[in-house]
This record gives sequence, structure tokens and C-alpha cells, in this order.
Amino acid sequence: MWNRKLRLEKWEWEKKYWKPADVALHNRPEDCWVSFNGIVMDLTPLVQEYRNRPEILPLLAEAGKDISHWFDIDGKLRTFTHPVLGTKVPYLPHGPIPHLHDYNLPTTAWEPEPLNSWWRDPKYVIGKLTKSARPVRIYNNLTKMEITLTVCAEETINQILERYLPYNQKARSYLWKYEGNVLDMNKTLEENGIRDRKAELRRLGIPEDIYIPAIKLYFKDDFNFTT
Repeated sequence: MWNRKLRLEKWEWEKKYWKPADVALHNRPEDCWVSFNGIVMDLTPLVQEYRNRPEILPLLAEAGKDISHWFDIDGKLRTFTHPVLGTKVPYLPHGPIPHLHDYNLPTTAWEPEPLNSWWRDPKYVIGKLTKSARPVRIYNNLTKMEITLTVCAEETINQILERYLPYNQKARSYLWKYEGNVLDMNKTLEENGIRDRKAELRRLGIPEDIYIPAIKLYFKDDFNFTT
């Protein structure tokens, strides 16, 4: 389900989080994502627009990767002082990129960074990059099946449920519990009292995977069949 194309309004993508592993799956010209400075972009339409043009090659080389090293903390392209122009110009050792193919030319139309550049365009933004990915076990008390998912720390239980749906399409028909307590589906794991102990285990020199919290699912017997 994670390879679908998303076009989200700002209020939606501000609540959508992706793992680096999610981004890494989209590494082809027909499906090209990148992340930088904590946001994730689907640049597939841009790649198609610049198909067979040399400016797109640096982006294709970084498809599925983080390109924060291209930018400063304000989201502007890194610059250097041009030895001929004597002004700051974008630092692009990888070559020209879309919207900056003539960045070295001192013309009257030249500007350090176009206002309509793709890295400023919200239409490509599909969410934020998680600050921390964490594992969680999900145990189905009805089928006795258990899987381990790696999720974003910022995701609510409802969003984790969305990740779990490929393994159980009726996951919404279950009661989600942790240590006997019903979980608030609109809160994160941490907000539900499910602590991330990776840092603590690392400090003690204990393998991080020795403790993975388990959420238990209890069937509510309210399947909603569709025709």
C-alpha cells in the first residue's frame, strides 16, 4: 500500500510521517521520492516533465534517498562565491538540476534561487520524515498470529493500523489493547504509555531487539462486509 501516489492538502501531510525505508522504495523514474530537511516529496511528475533532459539526472541518482546535504537549514540550496561573477550561486557539484539549468550564466534574468523552484513547491510534499522509527509487535488474539512492524514514533495508533491492514484487512474490527488497557486510536504509542526503550537499552549495552512492546488485538465480532 505504500507505493501509491499521494497528493495531500497541507493539513493532511503535516500529520503524515514516513520512514527512510518507506522513501527508499520509491527509487525509479516512474516512482521517485526524496527527503530533505525533514520533509518527503514525490517528484514523479517533475521527473516525467524533464524526461530525457540532463537536468533530471542528479535527482534520479538520488531517488529514494535523503538530499538534505543539498540545502541549508532554511531550505535554500547551498551556495558558494562564483569566481567570475563574484556573487553567491547554488553549489551543484552534481550538475544542473530542474529550475537551475543555467545557474552559471550572468544574464539579466539570473537570480540566485527561483521562487517557483520544485524544492519550494508544496504540491510535491507528501509528508514528513520521522525523527525516530521504532518496532512494535502486533498479536492477533483470534488467529494467534504475530507480526513486528517498524513504525514512525509520531504516528497515531490509527496510522499504525493503516500499516497493519495488508496483514489483516479487518483490523478495524478488533479492539487494540496494551497490557490490558484499551488504546486511544488517535494518540501515539508514547501518548498511550508505550515507551520507546531503545536509548535506554543502548545505554545499558543490551540489544535493542530484546524488548519490543506488544499490542494485542481482540476481535469485536462486528465485521462490515461490502458488496
